[in-house]
Amino acid sequence: MGQPCVRQAWPGCCGHAGWLPAGRGRLASHMCDPAGAELTGDGMSDPTPPSNTCAGHIQDPASQRLTWNKSPKSVLVIKKMRDASLLQPFKELCTHLMEENNMIVYVEKKVLEDPAIASDESFGAVKKKFCTFREDYDDISNQIDFIICLGGDGTLLYASSLFQGSVPPVMAFHLGSLGFLTPFSFENFQSQVTQVIEGNAAVVLRSRLKVRVVKELRGKKTAVHNGLGENGSRAAGLDMDVGKQAMQYQVLNEVVIDRGPSSYLSNVDVYLDGHLITTVQGDGVIVSTPTGSTAYAAAAGASMIHPNVPAIMITPICPHSLSFRPIVVPAGVELKIMLSPEARNTAWVSFDGRKRQEIRHGDSISITTSCYPLPSICVRDPVSDWFESLAQCLHWNVRKKQAHFEEEEEEEEEGEG
Repeated sequence: MGQPCVRQAWPGCCGHAGWLPAGRGRLASHMCDPAGAELTGDGMSDPTPPSNTCAGHIQDPASQRLTWNKSPKSVLVIKKMRDASLLQPFKELCTHLMEENNMIVYVEKKVLEDPAIASDESFGAVKKKFCTFREDYDDISNQIDFIICLGGDGTLLYASSLFQGSVPPVMAFHLGSLGFLTPFSFENFQSQVTQVIEGNAAVVLRSRLKVRVVKELRGKKTAVHNGLGENGSRAAGLDMDVGKQAMQYQVLNEVVIDRGPSSYLSNVDVYLDGHLITTVQGDGVIVSTPTGSTAYAAAAGASMIHPNVPAIMITPICPHSLSFRPIVVPAGVELKIMLSPEARNTAWVSFDGRKRQEIRHGDSISITTSCYPLPSICVRDPVSDWFESLAQCLHWNVRKKQAHFEEEEEEEEEGEG
């Protein structure tokens, strides 16, 4: 099935447009990019932006909304694994989607292998209607109109990892531990799902990082199955240079380069658009999106950035320097990270906490903003949802209010003066 797309300008894509998928139905969005161009989606159209401009102001992020030209027909439901408390919500949601909305529901095969689901005879009729897939083996990217996540932030990160190109809109229900990225409550899921299917939804485009890891093979033969390479990464293959292997990842939160099990400091060089900007000597460095700024980067002392801000964050982890502060660079730059020639040990890299692997001398990690953001559906709007998450999940700026002076105390102080 061909996947119609809606063109969205995404700052930092090196002049190229980002693409927001429309899936089986046609999804339309209307927004302005920070440069002032007003963009509307019309399927696989000419990628040249329209010439009309916004009326002299930067667009309010809260005005970004998605509407369907055709009702969506297929949905991917992702459930947090090994959590018995999610079995009943999962069953209720899938039954509602199939019986009330006549949707085609995709789930991962291992979800249905859960003994609690496999042995539930009352759920048997619904279970037979599922379409299933296996991670790293089956490509369902052109078959999904939108995604529903049941769990915590990790569930949304996992959903992102399944789509190495365009990502369908994601509706995330808070049924995990933190829930910063999962704004929906499951209590009234029926009406909320109906709103999304009818096209009445605000959305925030969460930028992702495109990461390319190039390694020297060093005499080791790496098996490639179904387009997948080391650690099951997608888009893997041999580089044009002999003796090199390249792997590519789409990352929603952050890329973490650290010293791994070694007791030595990590020692890595950071290049920006080909120029060496610094050498990180410490436990490591975090390269994150604005979405990832409230995750590991926040714990390492970085500022928190709204996901609508086009930027990449570079945050050192326990640097052995009193002056190494986190920095924010434009979304359009390309970062390249390599072991320093003086490094005493190797480094380790992970992508949204997954696919962890060792980086040796001669290997490189190239990072830039991806042209494929993750469209995250909002409860209210991008700004309100973000501040609500800051308050509820991270207790941002929580402090007991300062008491005001009593009138008698104020008069006494004025008299003494």
